[in-house]
Amino acid sequence: MHAKSGSPATGSAPEADGYSVPREPWLQLFLRFLRFGALAWGGPVAQIAMIRHELVDQERWIGSAQFNRVLAVYQVLPGPEAHELCVYFGMRSRGRWGGVLAGLGFMLPGFLLMFALSWAYVRYGLKTDALQAVFAAVQVAVAALIVRAVVRIGGHVVTDRWLWGIAILATGAQLAGAHFALILAVGGAIYLLARRERHAMALLLAGVALAAATVLAVKNGWSGLASLTGAGSTGPGPRASAMPLPALFWSGLKAGLLTFGGAYTVIPFLQRDAVTRGAWMSNGQFLDGLALSGLLPAPLIIFSTFVGYLGGGPWGAVAMTVGIFLPAFAFTLVGHDALERLVHQPQIRVFLEGVTAGVVGLIAGTTLALLRVSLTGVEALVLFAIVLAILFASKAKWAIPAVIAGAALWGWLSSGAL
Repeated sequence: MHAKSGSPATGSAPEADGYSVPREPWLQLFLRFLRFGALAWGGPVAQIAMIRHELVDQERWIGSAQFNRVLAVYQVLPGPEAHELCVYFGMRSRGRWGGVLAGLGFMLPGFLLMFALSWAYVRYGLKTDALQAVFAAVQVAVAALIVRAVVRIGGHVVTDRWLWGIAILATGAQLAGAHFALILAVGGAIYLLARRERHAMALLLAGVALAAATVLAVKNGWSGLASLTGAGSTGPGPRASAMPLPALFWSGLKAGLLTFGGAYTVIPFLQRDAVTRGAWMSNGQFLDGLALSGLLPAPLIIFSTFVGYLGGGPWGAVAMTVGIFLPAFAFTLVGHDALERLVHQPQIRVFLEGVTAGVVGLIAGTTLALLRVSLTGVEALVLFAIVLAILFASKAKWAIPAVIAGAALWGWLSSGAL
């Protein structure tokens, strides 16, 4: 047995087989996770590997088996897994305040960098043809990143014909304009019924959902897809007045509670609020924010800071960032052990598998709209194909920032700036 059971906030009690969580000084704990945040390049896989190498393999805070169990919980729950792991380890060392310090340390470098980039984007806009060409090319690269994410997430999540059907149904319902909460609830219910061998009821529910989506699509004239499509980026967002801070916080909180299956799953929820409903930014600007986040050492969902900044200025950025990261703190700080028991209940896990397949469908529907914004000509299609090929061929840590930087260079050269 590698570790003791019980509360994660047990401090520095020694564990079996030489594993022991040190009771680190407050400043040292904060600086350790601040360093993790400053080096958090390469996406969640690289971030988790870095944390595991130092705290499990080298310093032996917990055993490998326990780390795998903890990670499995955070992979089921919404939120960025690497950030939740930092909160978990901070809480193991110094209780709940230690978890808060560790989580803040990990997210702070990415937040400050994105905040600065958001300010520069709004302050200076895209006032030259060269910069507009750069961001247009980068939007193409980001569209390719999202397509790759849909394929990879789908490969892990959509593993049988029922999940395939839920994902396809969710895509159509998204384009028809159905509410995302209803889509996800129906997806989870269909899969729960199917796994419990109630196939007739599952098919009936799927048929009702399909009929409702078809009626909604005919009624709206497929305005769901039309409303998802916005203009290209032009600098500050199209909304003349700032959004209320509580609305931005609520938007971030909803997205943070629904990011099942990885950070890319936050895209349809924020896009719906910021572009389709709130209309404080365009799809082009949304893609710009995603592109900027891909260059930073941070979880992808740090682009919520950009979305909040365009919606409500500096305090809007803070409000949305707090909202989207709050669940990642709360799930660990409030009750890691209880949540671990809950998500391992078979019926809960099955329902969440159906929900996650629905999220994949939502991302696919949003991706179609974003592709309509970014793929506007032959040159964009060629760049898209090149970037997509590189992303599928490479597993390198630097692949994402490299393709974004390469696309920016492509746009700069194609503008004739040199």
